Amino acid sequence: MRKDYKLARRRYVIGGFITFVVLIYLIRLFTLQVSDEQYKLNAESNAFLKKTVYPARGLIYDRNGRLVVFNQPAYDIMLIPKDVHDIDTTAFCELLNITKEQYQELWAEMKNPRKNPGYSSYTPQKLMSHISVEDYGRLQEKLYMFPGFYIQTRTVRKYNYPAGANVLGNIREVSAEDVKRDTYYRRGDYTGDLGVEKSYEEALRGKKGMEILMRDALGRIKGKFEDGAKDIAPVSGSNLTLGIDMELQEYGEQLMQNKIGAIVAIEPSTGEILALVTAPNYDPQILVGKERGKNYASLVLDPLKPLYDRSIQGAYPPGSTFKPTQGLIFLQEGVINESTMYPCYHGYVNGLRVGCHGHGSPLPLKPALQTSCNAYFCWGFKNMIDKKGTKPQDQLVKWKDYLVDMGYGYRLGVDLPHESRGFIPNSEFYSKSFRGPKWSANSIISVAIGQGEVLATPLQIANLCATIANRGFFYTPHVVKEIADSTIDIKFSEKRGPKIDKSYYESVAEGMRMAVTGGTCRLANLRDIEVCGKTGTAQNPHGKDHSVFMGFAPYHDPKIAVAVYVENAGFGATYGVPIGSLIMEKYLKGEIASERKYIEERMLTSNTIVNSGVKKH
Repeated sequence: MRKDYKLARRRYVIGGFITFVVLIYLIRLFTLQVSDEQYKLNAESNAFLKKTVYPARGLIYDRNGRLVVFNQPAYDIMLIPKDVHDIDTTAFCELLNITKEQYQELWAEMKNPRKNPGYSSYTPQKLMSHISVEDYGRLQEKLYMFPGFYIQTRTVRKYNYPAGANVLGNIREVSAEDVKRDTYYRRGDYTGDLGVEKSYEEALRGKKGMEILMRDALGRIKGKFEDGAKDIAPVSGSNLTLGIDMELQEYGEQLMQNKIGAIVAIEPSTGEILALVTAPNYDPQILVGKERGKNYASLVLDPLKPLYDRSIQGAYPPGSTFKPTQGLIFLQEGVINESTMYPCYHGYVNGLRVGCHGHGSPLPLKPALQTSCNAYFCWGFKNMIDKKGTKPQDQLVKWKDYLVDMGYGYRLGVDLPHESRGFIPNSEFYSKSFRGPKWSANSIISVAIGQGEVLATPLQIANLCATIANRGFFYTPHVVKEIADSTIDIKFSEKRGPKIDKSYYESVAEGMRMAVTGGTCRLANLRDIEVCGKTGTAQNPHGKDHSVFMGFAPYHDPKIAVAVYVENAGFGATYGVPIGSLIMEKYLKGEIASERKYIEERMLTSNTIVNSGVKKH
């Protein structure tokens, strides 16, 4: 009886073991045939070659229909690793003028899972990119000698203008992070980098297609599968039309040669950016092809930082271009009216002194804007912040809220990457700085004239000018005017602006007109065009002052608003005003009047980098 029991137990153990083994085999078969993509890829790759067909990237035009960025063919060497065997490596390297060591390095990089997380020996992989037309011709003729290799045709960018690199951006090969983040990409693909190429990548890149080719038992291509019935046609990327006037952009970059700073020009009625100049700049064509990596590294190491877009990233003290904001706030808050006069004893004198240049005193708002009187706006700021029956902390909150509504202190939302927000200090900032709430207007008086802790981007300064030109509203500044045949909307049609009476903007605009006809902006006065302007000389603790200007024209029918910022260039009238006036004249008239050619020549040939403290290569 005991023996029969042991035999029964042994039978169950053996049966259970056999069942366990069978289950393991079944699971493995399921994994290989259903779950494991590699098995499927292996099977399919023996019979088919699936080639990606890359779409043409969208073209880029300027506001006048000029073609700015287009495509030209480029060639990459592709391979399916498992099909590469018994090739003449020496002959292959000689065809492409590379060494065997370089060939081995290319293979190692391709198989590196960190650099190429999607590597599989059964799927197409890229070995080399951007081979020359000559290399392509030689290799195509002898491609039959190298089984497993083929040439992938794609496009790279070509530029009609050596300008606007900061606006246009460029394209680069995707990183491992790009591949992980977006399933659209595979190693060797390209993506937008900087400018509109980056911010409008989804619209520009289009949709990939696929070509399915049949193989024979030896792996040779025998034609299209089902005569191409299963092929997927690529969809070209959408074309972009910019608000940028490329001739104005190019002219602005010429004016800013050998200078550090920015020019921003906006069409007030739409918010479209007409020119977005950063200086120094570079030719966008240098970031195309085999030399891209080398040239990019050179730009990164350049002490003048040409990759740093000062037009939207540079946060500067706005200087006296900030005074119109103060006048508007004081009027709206009832601190002043158009007739309110403040004294100027060569500056603001009230327990401390803020200097000013010589002019009539006392004076009301419009002449204060005309002469850029520091004292006037210091007195107005003091009377607002130290208003009886209020706390300075509460009054500063009101003051900042107006400025935020005007587009300061936060990103405006331009359709380019890496925009800076600038800086407008709040009550908490000062209470922390002074270690308590016991501070007054005099403690922070420099912010009244755009100095101290206040920082703004050239874009924000230009946007303020556009707001004054519109008499109280603005549209979010943007560089792209239209996307052709795309479901992506451009949402820049909503009016924005502070709750300040329109009549107050009219007063400020008149003061800016007076600055051009008989004040600090006389050099901006154009024949047959009524220009309004405001200078700024921004103090710089690290060297020579910055030269700043903002202006718009015509006075009663504004077509352009401009901000100019030239680092280490001295008074606003020295560089800011002439450059700004030349930009407005060029845009509105198409040419510079003969009597103003001497101004143009001086701006084109002048060099302020020598005063910047930065050494060029």
